[in-house]
Amino acid sequence: MFCVVRSSMKFIAAASIGIVALMASVGAQAGTGAYMQTGKLTSQPIGHYEFCKREAAECNIVSRDTRALSLNNSNWQHIQAVNLSANERIKPMTDMEIYGVEEYWAYPTTVGDCEDYVLLKQRELAKAGIPMTDLLITVVRKPDGEGHAVLTVRTDRGDFVLDNLTDEVLRWDETDYTYLKRQAANNTGRWVTIESQDNLLVGAVK
Repeated sequence: MFCVVRSSMKFIAAASIGIVALMASVGAQAGTGAYMQTGKLTSQPIGHYEFCKREAAECNIVSRDTRALSLNNSNWQHIQAVNLSANERIKPMTDMEIYGVEEYWAYPTTVGDCEDYVLLKQRELAKAGIPMTDLLITVVRKPDGEGHAVLTVRTDRGDFVLDNLTDEVLRWDETDYTYLKRQAANNTGRWVTIESQDNLLVGAVK
């Protein structure tokens, strides 16, 4: 994926924004649009498939409990801190520059492509106790048509996106991406489609 250009926007003092401010911004009860609507099983990205062959344990997590994370001040600030820390620590670089191949998903140490940031953030949040069922690798299309990967965090306040192109953690419907597919919440080795909001609106009036 071509996803290494950083946004010029810097999210200042991310960790200072607490759950009270978040609730005020999304409302006391998140509406239907706050959550991605997923569809049928779909193809696994080739980079993730190859990653799973090397890191099988990361892709064999199956759960019947797919309740979304209950968001509180502590885990919200940790989510923001992990996003900011990874974005600052890892230098953006393409897989071709790093590995000499078009697509190679791996945990980064100093440099990485967008999906590498996602893997790092997913691992760090999982180590902090957030279930993998709520930490989903997601493939999107940017407004310029290029592919990109972000991490979706499923919460009871909506689905939030951690992105290497911005330090701000946004709810998915506050971004300008087209959402294509993501890991299934009940199986880290499977992927499902994401229904576009336009399609959902059309279906609602039929």
